[in-house]
Amino acid sequence: MPIEIKGNDVVITSSSTTQTQVRINLFGATVYSWTIAGKEQLWTSDAALFDGSKPIRGGIPLVFPVFGKSSAPGFEKLPQHGFARNSTWEFLGQTHANPPTVQFGLSPDNVNRKVYNNWDNGDNEFSVIYTIALEDEQLVTSVEIQNTDQKEWKFNWLFHTYFLVDDIEDTLINNLPGEKCNDRVVHEIYTEKHPIISFDQEVDRVYSDVSTDKLLQIIELGKVKHNIKRVNLPDVVVWNPWSEIVKEVADFEPKEGYRRMVCVEPGYVEQLKILKPGQSWTASQILHKGDDINLQAI
Repeated sequence: MPIEIKGNDVVITSSSTTQTQVRINLFGATVYSWTIAGKEQLWTSDAALFDGSKPIRGGIPLVFPVFGKSSAPGFEKLPQHGFARNSTWEFLGQTHANPPTVQFGLSPDNVNRKVYNNWDNGDNEFSVIYTIALEDEQLVTSVEIQNTDQKEWKFNWLFHTYFLVDDIEDTLINNLPGEKCNDRVVHEIYTEKHPIISFDQEVDRVYSDVSTDKLLQIIELGKVKHNIKRVNLPDVVVWNPWSEIVKEVADFEPKEGYRRMVCVEPGYVEQLKILKPGQSWTASQILHKGDDINLQAI
C-alpha cells in the first residue's frame, strides 16, 4: 500500500520503489523524513521529540499564523512561529493514487487552544488544508488557508525546511543576488551583492519579494543537491545556527549537526497577509533532486 498509518505517523511510499518514502507525524503535520532511493533528503535532530511536548526539530515544520516573534497587534502574545507546529492535525486521507497524495487539516476544532487563544482575541475562524504529494525524485507540499470567519484577519506562512547536506562549509545557495535582505545576525537591511551564499558562521537572513520565477539551488562541491521552486511564496529565509546557538538548544543533537543541515524556507513572512471573509490563499513548495546548476540573472 502506498499510504500506511503507523501510530501517529502517515507513511507515503512511491508506487515505483519502496525506497522512496515520506514520513509525516500528525503533531504539526511535520514531514520528518523524505528518502529518494533510500537516501535521506532532510535533516532531523536525533533528539527531536515526538510526544507532543514541543515542535519536532527538523524536517519541514509548518509556521502559521506568525513567523518568529511579532510585536504587531494581535500577534504579540503568540509564541515563536505560532501554533501550526504545536497542534495535532487531522489526517484527511488519500486524495490521489499517482502520485500518491495525502491531506491534513487544521481548524479551531483541533488546534492547540492554549496558543491559539493568543492570536487576536482567540476567535479567528479558519481552515488549513495541507497537501503532500510524493513523486520519484520530487516532493510537493501545498497549503490552502481559508477565512471561514465573518471578519478579516492576518497571518504569515512558512515551510521551515531543513535540508540534509554533507558539510555546510562546502554548501552554497544560488540565485539570490540583487534581492533585498534583512540580515538578522548583523541587524541590517541591504541588497545582496554576493553571487552565492556560503557558510562559515551563523546565517539568519530573510530575502523579501523574490520572484517565484527564480529557482533556488543548494549546491555542494559544484553539484546541485536540492532544488526549491516556490508558488505564491515571495520570501525566502536562509538559516544555519552554527556552533554557539546550538549549545543552548536541548533538542538539537548532535551538536555538530549544524554542519549537516541548512534551512532554505519559502514563505510569506515579511508582511502580514490579509485574508477577508470567505477568501482562500494557496501556496506550494516544490522540492526535487539535484540537476544542472541554473544561474539566473537578477
